[in-house]
Amino acid sequence: MILHYFKGKENKDKQLAQNFYKKILYLSNSILNKNSFFKVSNYNTSFEIVSIILIIYIKLNIKFNFKNYKNINEHLINIFVLDLDDSLRSKGIGDMSIGKYVKSYIKKFYFRLSKFPYEIEKIEENDFLNYLQNFELITNKRHIEAAKVFLKVYNDILSSYKTK
Repeated sequence: MILHYFKGKENKDKQLAQNFYKKILYLSNSILNKNSFFKVSNYNTSFEIVSIILIIYIKLNIKFNFKNYKNINEHLINIFVLDLDDSLRSKGIGDMSIGKYVKSYIKKFYFRLSKFPYEIEKIEENDFLNYLQNFELITNKRHIEAAKVFLKVYNDILSSYKTK
């Protein structure tokens, strides 16, 4: 009887993480399709955008001590890994080497997480500008434009947390 209660609670966390991930994918597709400041528009660019937005959600979950944030963040990472696996398979990566590719993308993600500004609630345009300059994602002299776009996305997500 008690075990059923815990499973129900976990399902709510998993569902919330899935809803967050759907928002992340929507935002990343929107950014990719509406902006021309990316060097190329391919899988790696999409990965970078999803990573940035996912990091924002994870850090805000921690900062605002979102209910069950550890479980939700764990589910977010699991969904992200499954999405990486599925999308790489759809690109033609086979079973024998899929683990190597997923592992390399996960390493990239954690590297990006380590470079992200520490003070999540006080991020400004310069923070995004400095962060984006670490990676070869944006065409030359368009980093400020990109930083403004990501700052707007960040502020929209932040405002949604402050109203919860």
